[in-house]
Amino acid sequence: MGILAFFTQSLQNFLCTRSIGVVVAAALFSFLVLAVVLNTLHQLLVKNPAEPPLVFHWVPFIGNTITYGIDPYKFFFACQEKYGDVFTFILLGKKTTVCLGVKGNDFILNGKHKDLNAEEIYSPLTTPVFGKDVVYDCPNAKLMEQKKFVKFGLTSDSLRSYVPLITSEVQSYIRNSPLFPSSRHSGAFDVPKIMAEVTIYTASRSLQGREVRSRFDSSFADLYHDLDMGFSPINFMLPWAPLPHNRKRDYAQQKMAQTYLDIIKERRKAGSQRDSDDMIWNLMQSVYKDGTPVPDTEVAHMMIALLMAGQHSSSSTIAWILLRLATRPDIMDELYQEQLDVLGPELPSVTYDTLQRLTLNAQVVKETLRIHAPIHSIMRKVTTPMPVEGTPYTIPTTHILLAAPGVTSKTTNHFPEPNLWEPHRWDSDSPLVGTNKDTAEAEDEKIDFGYGLVSKGASSPYLPFGAGRHRCIGEAFAYVQLGVILVEFVRMLRLKTLDEEGGIIGTDYSSLFSRPLAPAVVQWEWRQKGAKS
Repeated sequence: MGILAFFTQSLQNFLCTRSIGVVVAAALFSFLVLAVVLNTLHQLLVKNPAEPPLVFHWVPFIGNTITYGIDPYKFFFACQEKYGDVFTFILLGKKTTVCLGVKGNDFILNGKHKDLNAEEIYSPLTTPVFGKDVVYDCPNAKLMEQKKFVKFGLTSDSLRSYVPLITSEVQSYIRNSPLFPSSRHSGAFDVPKIMAEVTIYTASRSLQGREVRSRFDSSFADLYHDLDMGFSPINFMLPWAPLPHNRKRDYAQQKMAQTYLDIIKERRKAGSQRDSDDMIWNLMQSVYKDGTPVPDTEVAHMMIALLMAGQHSSSSTIAWILLRLATRPDIMDELYQEQLDVLGPELPSVTYDTLQRLTLNAQVVKETLRIHAPIHSIMRKVTTPMPVEGTPYTIPTTHILLAAPGVTSKTTNHFPEPNLWEPHRWDSDSPLVGTNKDTAEAEDEKIDFGYGLVSKGASSPYLPFGAGRHRCIGEAFAYVQLGVILVEFVRMLRLKTLDEEGGIIGTDYSSLFSRPLAPAVVQWEWRQKGAKS
């Protein structure tokens, strides 16, 4: 009692002689210290052998969020070395279990829908951006039908028709941009900024349709920017918060949806006579299994989803391609020579069929996607306890599962010298190709999730477009878009870094999509006199 009385009296004297602000600050500090101490003791003393090891952290709720957010891959590899392929970390108060390696990718990405779902993770973020009743705001069976509509709309004939449209857009951009004046021999440009514009112009003209492209020269671009802010990381937790960027997001979504609805209305008024292979026409003529035509509002919302989801990955990837080529002018010259060899000395416009013959061009895209996957983390909510094969662990329904396919493409047991950007590693006789052969995925098990047969991807360490029921359906279009843009830039320009060291810029992981840190400026010069004309 004497000790208790002493501390009680000391505390009373302290409170009586301090201001309210000091008292509140002291109370908060004491609470934080107590929380850290209790959190630490709980990690050291309470362990569940039936669950994966928990990555140590000091502060409750925050957990490992900051370390993970700064550099996810560095975090994954450090944890893998200490805990193995399966471990759990705290991400903003949520227990998030990571499963690395080929088996981990298969466990999560090919998990059954009754055990895992993506809707609970991504719907709060994507629904305010895309709109209602599409993607993650509808039953999974309906989403699979929507994916089927889009996939079947990306036919070979459609892709063939897109190639000249993309070519024309790239040429027009370079010809009209003040950054590439014909009066100068050389200059410099910010690659991520310029490639974001190029990819959205090319996608809007080909996949989205001529009416959408015509609107991108004015207010539509501002709407896109405001809608894009809806992907801010804070919206994983607070998508409903009355923040300025969320108010702009909601307004932009309504205006953009109305723009698509106006286009659809004009087309129906004109008699619905299909005159192009864009996706709007395809969706306007699609019908669900129960015989219900796709409502115009869902067509509009699916078009927004295609625009927003595809833009980030494409612009990031082509930006990385050009930044890498600036450090390897030898590869850029090889690409130009390949065009001469395959297309002829007159360099006619590339077609869908001749694009398939540009082997090194495709390998540059492939190697860039290997090192710079646009999405570093793919998450699923556990809805049924899931035992992890080969371990004593069972993942409870209180956890989120996280797959990181980019980790397998950066490991030496799959790709020798994994951090080396070398397009020739995909040559059939290259010692750098590692365990990932081009035939690996073709020989893999095929499965139909409701939108056509796709490879499960379980045996491949190379999964830039994911795997399973949520695999990206825009893969074919992405390869065409990236390939054609690359052809045109190689044909018209030479690139090099600003500094003699020729290093590559770091990665910005601050948003949902990985991208180069901005600004990322490179030097350019015309490959041949009159290239702009």
